[in-house]
Amino acid sequence: MFAPTPSNTSAPASEPEDEGPRARRRSVRVAPYLYVAPALLLLGIWTYRPLIETIQLSFYDWNMLPTSPKTFVGVQNYLDVLALPDMQQAVVNTGVYVLAALVFLVAVPTVIVLLARGIGRRASMAYQAIIFLPYLMTPVATTAVWRWLFAEETGLISRWAAGVGVDLGNVFRDPDLSLWAIIAILGWQMIGFGVLMVTAGHTGISPDYAAAASVDGATESYTVRRVILPLLSPTLVFLGLMSILLVAQWSFPLIDILTGGGPGASSTNVYHVLYEYGFQSFDSGIAAAAGTLFFVAFGLIATLFVELSERVSFYDD
Repeated sequence: MFAPTPSNTSAPASEPEDEGPRARRRSVRVAPYLYVAPALLLLGIWTYRPLIETIQLSFYDWNMLPTSPKTFVGVQNYLDVLALPDMQQAVVNTGVYVLAALVFLVAVPTVIVLLARGIGRRASMAYQAIIFLPYLMTPVATTAVWRWLFAEETGLISRWAAGVGVDLGNVFRDPDLSLWAIIAILGWQMIGFGVLMVTAGHTGISPDYAAAASVDGATESYTVRRVILPLLSPTLVFLGLMSILLVAQWSFPLIDILTGGGPGASSTNVYHVLYEYGFQSFDSGIAAAAGTLFFVAFGLIATLFVELSERVSFYDD
């Protein structure tokens, strides 16, 4: 008899593991980044690259001529910026513009929206369109109209003021009035945006809260103070942050066209001073240092404001 042939005891070769599900999981994880990659690329090219170049330029003295070499001066540009008399006045004026923006962008629109709660839908849409219209107008067109209205002898506002015994003169060349004239025009433009934002926030508040408060015997003023305003707090905080961060940019075209920052530095702001040193005096180092300081300062303000908003804002969860 033949001996039985020993069976092959070695384990059969394992089949390759299916890579399909794992590859699909990897593609799912990568896909969201591919969607945002173009936006991130453009953000890096048009925002962060100029920011880095501005910070680098702030340490050099350069008159922006391609044939002129850059001279490294260290932190001297920052010291010069802090010592500029025009910059100190511009910071004070910017603070005044911010306070005015808080009034015209937050306080006045809130009052308007609360007073208009009881009017009909069509009337509400009409007044919102009328109030929002100035915000849609270009600064160049509006400044031309306001320049005509405030004309020293022929302007409509100047003639009205003369009719009640007030001589305005040339308000855009008066160091005591130029700042307030810019604020008046800026407020006229910003109220519409504020009303639109507060109206949107108020629309998102369920009317059931006010109805429940009235059933419990709450008065209208109590309902506004204890129900409506707390639920509007996220919108109001957002508008406050907008007032602080953007009012200097919004007022820049008005200042540049109507007063040029003057007389002296009575109506200027931080961005207009930066523009003057960068594109009129061609001192790019000073302008870059000023821009870097503004970026850091407004960044800190925004961080503190966001932290504050988390504490004071009330959300309807």
